[in-house]
Amino acid sequence: MAASDRALRPLLRPLLPLWAALVAAAVAGLVLALAFPALSWWPVVFVSVPLALVALIGRSAWGALLVGFVFGAALFFVNLSFTARYLGPVPWIALSTLEAALTAVMAVPITWAYRWLPRLARGATRDSSASSSSGSSGGWVRLVALPALVAGLWVSREELLGTFPYGGFPWARLGVTQASSPLADVASWTGMTGLSFLIAFACAAAVECVRLQPWRDWRRAATTISGDRRPRWRAALTALPTVAVVVVMVLLPQFPTTEAGAMRVGAVQGNGPAGYFDQRQPYDVFRAQLAATKPIEDGRLDVLLWPEGGVDADPTQNAPVARELDALAERVQAPLLIGAITQRGNQYFNSSLVWEAGADNPVGTYDKRHPVPFGEYVPDRWFYRLFASDLIDLIQREYTPGTATPALEVGGVTVGLAICFDVIYDDVIRDGAQSGAEVFMFQTNNADFRGTDENLQQLAFARMRAIESGRAVVNLSTVGTSQLIAPDGATIDALPEGEPGAMVTDVPLRTGMTPAMVIGEGLQTLLGWGSIVALVIVGLLSRRRTRRA
Repeated sequence: MAASDRALRPLLRPLLPLWAALVAAAVAGLVLALAFPALSWWPVVFVSVPLALVALIGRSAWGALLVGFVFGAALFFVNLSFTARYLGPVPWIALSTLEAALTAVMAVPITWAYRWLPRLARGATRDSSASSSSGSSGGWVRLVALPALVAGLWVSREELLGTFPYGGFPWARLGVTQASSPLADVASWTGMTGLSFLIAFACAAAVECVRLQPWRDWRRAATTISGDRRPRWRAALTALPTVAVVVVMVLLPQFPTTEAGAMRVGAVQGNGPAGYFDQRQPYDVFRAQLAATKPIEDGRLDVLLWPEGGVDADPTQNAPVARELDALAERVQAPLLIGAITQRGNQYFNSSLVWEAGADNPVGTYDKRHPVPFGEYVPDRWFYRLFASDLIDLIQREYTPGTATPALEVGGVTVGLAICFDVIYDDVIRDGAQSGAEVFMFQTNNADFRGTDENLQQLAFARMRAIESGRAVVNLSTVGTSQLIAPDGATIDALPEGEPGAMVTDVPLRTGMTPAMVIGEGLQTLLGWGSIVALVIVGLLSRRRTRRA
């Protein structure tokens, strides 16, 4: 056997026995869960991700499936525990298991990357009769190309979870863990997808740095005072990709947008009985919103904002409710931006409505683009009724996805919109910004998740959207947590959770597009699909080179 082949074999072996890899994967998933609200220990991602990658290195495809599933289960069964709040364990187990299974499938390509790219790099080194700069297989290929491919595949996993099935559920992304960290500003340049990539790259590069530079070389580099200084330079160069990416993430400032005045927003959190199983009479949520609005009716407002479902009747069909809204708009002398379920023909929509005094209302409508599967509609109802008919039959209405642009003109200002879980979908925010939004207003109803950290996890998305777009965000819930967030992610104003209240605040307006809003879709495609294409090419070349050898 050639010396180069003997040098390669240890690099392709598992770093951990399977039992230890499964333990490491479980720990990695649990540690990553700590990075999300309510704890928000964002630095732990730099422990969790390397641990997850180490567990995958050298695994067979079946071993990678098992390790990936354990990692996904440990993460999602904790992170999505709020889904069991009212409906019990079935939705929680089903959703968490699905996300873990998709995570397992996408663990296999990462394992293949660790197998194929070093083999290809070693073959290229042997063919050119050159040794690597680090004294190990592939040198800079493994310090840069391999981490980039692994990070791209990590992003591919996030993209898969965010699009499949039934539109996906892009929760628990690496990027959103940094909502309160110094790295959040990077999202204004790359979006959350790019931030996830950079975090995964730094972690994968750190793993390769350790693998390529044995500890004896580090000790020798540290103790070299005179003579051959190559070990010292070798150690420094090996760590360079990791250090460079971390320095860029820490020092890169937020991309600036242009100030364009302010808008005086009255945001009302009624704290009405808006939950699916809350005991209530007709119009109770509407009355709660009216009562909480009363203290601010005499102040100067540019817009009065109510949350998702703040009107528990269809004002386009219910004349008494429409008259009450007309009167409210007349009293506050400002347009209303309200949330209600509307019906058009046989279709139901979760809608944001602009309501003005003396107008043919509503003067503007946006319908939620991403209704929640098994929450706002049931795909393939006949099939899922076979397994849990009682739960499926609780969902009577079938909400239709909206097709309108998520931006409305409100009092002469273009307002970007997202309704509840719309906020976690990149396309909604990007389309709003590209349509000229000067501020974002997110209407949500967290009443079904009282007592959980779901509202804080959703708020972290809202904070990242503010930084990503360079726009202020008004995140208003029926029951909390409601906050006004500045374009840099700082909290301007807030209402306590679980209490009725209103806040009147001058919200800054901004114009200009951040790079994240301009290149976001292309970057997602490049990193998501591009990494899959790159892996296929690497696999084919590696197989061809192995056959030739």
